[in-house]
Amino acid sequence: MAFAYIVRCNFTEPGREQAWNAWYSGPKIAQMLAQPYFRTCQRFHRASGIGRNYLALWTVDSPQALKTPQYVSQWGFAEWAPFITDWSRDLFDASAEPDGAFAVAPQGALDVVSFDGMSAEDASMARATFAHAEPAMMWLPVIGLDRHTPVIGVRALPDLASPSVAGADHGGQRAIYRPISEFHRAPPR
Repeated sequence: MAFAYIVRCNFTEPGREQAWNAWYSGPKIAQMLAQPYFRTCQRFHRASGIGRNYLALWTVDSPQALKTPQYVSQWGFAEWAPFITDWSRDLFDASAEPDGAFAVAPQGALDVVSFDGMSAEDASMARATFAHAEPAMMWLPVIGLDRHTPVIGVRALPDLASPSVAGADHGGQRAIYRPISEFHRAPPR
């Protein structure tokens, strides 16, 4: 069974943004993937659409990953915390998807549909509209943490030119993200 741990945020200090991205895409990913239950990670920056500017998509073996002493002692953005806004941490059921389903090639993109602030019932109706138009979208129900969106849709795209952000008028927030890190796997344990 797999779970998708999705962290979304904005960064408010342009003069330090490059250094923050180097830290998050390097030492922070390595630190987290060395912890129990963490399997994969890839980071993204919004290229178009509506949503937070940054998204990190982790896969974990268990919700327990976010409760271990290792995770709890190293949680957060360290020295970068004062520059992080609109931060959300949501845990989704991704049991039907293999880890590789979330990998995006360097020239690819991640199409994301969220329903932040909507009730589960309203999000379900809006999701149905998106799902009809986008049958390849993976729909992941929220199961824990901040629960900013009742469900999130994600799909890997072969390139930035292929997506459109049509459909944002159905009540969801749709964004296209380009990868800013490789798809990282945890070292063998």
